[in-house]
Amino acid sequence: MFLKVALLVLRKDFAIEVKSREILTMTLLFAISCVLVFAFALVKQGEAPPDAAPAILWIAIMFSGTLALGRTFERERYGETLRALLLAPADRPAIYVGKLVGIVVLLVATELVLVPLIAFLFQAPLFSQPLWLTAVLLTGTLGYCAVGTLFAAMLVRARSRDVLLPVLLYPITIPVIIAGVRGTAALLEPAPDVAIIRFWVSLLVAFDTVFVTLALWTFEPLMTD
Repeated sequence: MFLKVALLVLRKDFAIEVKSREILTMTLLFAISCVLVFAFALVKQGEAPPDAAPAILWIAIMFSGTLALGRTFERERYGETLRALLLAPADRPAIYVGKLVGIVVLLVATELVLVPLIAFLFQAPLFSQPLWLTAVLLTGTLGYCAVGTLFAAMLVRARSRDVLLPVLLYPITIPVIIAGVRGTAALLEPAPDVAIIRFWVSLLVAFDTVFVTLALWTFEPLMTD
């Protein structure tokens, strides 16, 4: 039943997004704009700063993720969908999991555009270790979205939610962003050290486990209050 509810929530979000393409388009445009601003500011005479690509990649993911989180739950508030989901005879942690997977899929789609764009503009060999890059991006995105989904749902009825979401989200997810930046930077070394990359991926997995577990425990009481 838990998995069925999560899949139903995910299917609902996917069907709405396929029809409107609103959040994906907005997120992509914002992320691309962010990267282009950095490119015009930092790339001079065709030369990019050597260590800029990992930081810019994760800044774009962080900011576009915040936009996607806020817009997703704003849409739920307008249609009173979240209230209906909470009143339904379903496990509330399953609702959280469905929303979390939907946000992660949305950000992964954005990253599929961001990574080639940054690799081209900043001359970064991001595809030299594709499997490790995928591991860093997926674990980092999951940790960021795990906290963001919880806070976005909690603040859905707050008047100043657009301000409160980044204020609450960024300090808690800073360890995830730092680990993601360091893990990505380790991939771009001339001779990547697999042990260091494995360490950062393991740290991100640990963050994911802690954040997802705490979110599953606290989602129901927070939404009840």
